[in-house]
Amino acid sequence: MHPILQILPEVQQALQQGKPVVALESTIISHGMPYPKNVETALAVEQTVRDNGAIPATIAIIDGKCHVGLSAQAIELFGREKNVWKVSLRDMPYVLSQKLYGATTVAATMRIASMAGIKIFVTGGTGGVHRGAGSSMDISADLTEMAQTSVAVVSAGVKSILDIELTLEYLETQGIPVVTLGQDEFPSFYTSKSGYPSPLRLDSPEAIAKMLHTKWSIGLNGSVLIANPLPGNLEIPQAEMELHIQKALAAAAEQRIKGKAVTPFLLQYLAEHTHGESLQSNIALILNNAKAGAAIAVAYASV
Repeated sequence: MHPILQILPEVQQALQQGKPVVALESTIISHGMPYPKNVETALAVEQTVRDNGAIPATIAIIDGKCHVGLSAQAIELFGREKNVWKVSLRDMPYVLSQKLYGATTVAATMRIASMAGIKIFVTGGTGGVHRGAGSSMDISADLTEMAQTSVAVVSAGVKSILDIELTLEYLETQGIPVVTLGQDEFPSFYTSKSGYPSPLRLDSPEAIAKMLHTKWSIGLNGSVLIANPLPGNLEIPQAEMELHIQKALAAAAEQRIKGKAVTPFLLQYLAEHTHGESLQSNIALILNNAKAGAAIAVAYASV
């Protein structure tokens, strides 16, 4: 075990015994939604993973260590603490060396999960190519990490605040398979629709697990992005959500919000201006992803 890892005993035992383990990010706790909803959601996601046969491993940085698996007390701390870094790959050395609290993004969570030997990671939505990237060059480190780290990512697609078409193009360029679970259209976070066809489709956790084993067994490193659509009764209509997103982007530009502050700003703006509807959809899709991710982890462990 790498000396910088601090693995919760339950998670360590599951890994040693070849049991299914699902990695979870911590930015949703510290930067994704307000307290106490963030803590309630994080605990509910962990319970959903357990209810579907796998062991949850929420990942965060504490006191100079990469913690793989958090206690309920640690999740509560991250939910309340205001001075928590949003940690992507570039921030990890600084946050670790300075022994700061760090909530890990998709990219950082993937890297730490890989170090610990976890192959399945569940999140809400991944980062991608931002709208206007032609001038801003704002492309999430999530995408470059997916190109090199062999951890599958289960999400509701990429965040709908992004340029979905360019993100799919970038994923193709990087050789990252994109497979949607159970439908032909690629989802867009708050809704099952995006207007773009999914590059690939599979209809069961078992089929996805077989694909993962095949990819990695032939020496093709890197992730597979598994898009899990939000059920229709829980989604926000695409046209309605797009209007809110356009207003949120305009507000971010007016306030000169840039860099890693953009996504938390936009998500908070959307939650406020949809009267909490986007927050409820966000929670629903994360729980939906946790159920699917656990099923994939169980299937992967049995292949």
